[in-house]
Amino acid sequence: MKVVHVYRTYFPDPPGGLQEAIRQIALSTRACGVEPRILTLSPTPEPTEIDSPEGRVVRAKSWAAPASCDLGGPSALMKYWQMADWADVVHFHFPWPFADVLHLLGRTKKPTVMTYHSDIVRQKALGAVYGPLMRRTLRSMSAVVATSPAYAQTSEALMECVTKERLKTIPLGIIDYRDEPHPVDAQRDMANRLGLAADEPYFLALGVLRYYKGLHTLIEAARHVNAKIVIAGSGPERGRLAELARQTGASNVVFAGQVTHEEKVALLKGCRAMVLPSHLRSEAFGMVLVEAAMFGKPMVCCEVGSGTSYVNQHGVTGFVVAPEQPKELAGAMNVLLSDDALAAHMGQAAREHYETLFSGEALGKAYSALYDDVAR
Repeated sequence: MKVVHVYRTYFPDPPGGLQEAIRQIALSTRACGVEPRILTLSPTPEPTEIDSPEGRVVRAKSWAAPASCDLGGPSALMKYWQMADWADVVHFHFPWPFADVLHLLGRTKKPTVMTYHSDIVRQKALGAVYGPLMRRTLRSMSAVVATSPAYAQTSEALMECVTKERLKTIPLGIIDYRDEPHPVDAQRDMANRLGLAADEPYFLALGVLRYYKGLHTLIEAARHVNAKIVIAGSGPERGRLAELARQTGASNVVFAGQVTHEEKVALLKGCRAMVLPSHLRSEAFGMVLVEAAMFGKPMVCCEVGSGTSYVNQHGVTGFVVAPEQPKELAGAMNVLLSDDALAAHMGQAAREHYETLFSGEALGKAYSALYDDVAR
């Protein structure tokens, strides 16, 4: 079974949660006998092809990226034709409007799957213009995958354009790397860099610093939390968040910046809990929550009607609070801080939830079965 994934950016360009989701799908299905490739755009597509553990990455030039929508030219269409001809199944990842253009102009004749990662939330003007093409594409897919039951049941686009027979639910997942060998001094070195005392409890917020992550609420909550809060990652909101921390006197907020994989592992191993305060449905799933669950850590997130409260079960694996409510967020964090036994119990429940639904094995089997089904 040969499958080509189609998305606007991919490694080694700056990573994000969706790119990691694609990598995990490719890796996990490869273990089930699928041969994946990834078609993507890059502002600097040299080399044009990269052989990675998850499959060959084929890159065309990204000429512009208005509203985070990378646009390619004729070379992108040519590469799409070639790869769609090679593949048994073409796997699109939504949202990326230029992929709809490739699908339309490429006159795709192969079975098609689309993973619907998120509604278009912020770019309302783009959504209005793009709407007709989006609906056409959704209706043309052999199958459309929602990443959680909540998204399948609440997305207007999915309910309008995708029949129940074609709409599937497959949660995202991550191949377990918790117990892989890592530098023995990584946690100590990370603690020293961030000014954390030995065995000092801290909360971790991890990921690209984007508008929908709700980190302004976390910073406003910080003065009510009796522990340090490490915000690891870079992104367009970095300057605004740092200024907010200064204005609110949130001296317990530590900006770690972009971290390496080894540093991320050290932070995950050492933290008391993961906090994901995203307040918009653009946070459709929350891959960092799956990583926290993998490491047996409890979580605090917000109820936005997406997959975040599917990964983090309120009262079981952590707490789910109302969005943009700093005191409520701080209260949940302080419960985990003050009750060691509860934090450990929720962390164990999170690990069990990961093994059942979000492991690489579960992910690979589900997508491999779907590819076989649509290719019949």
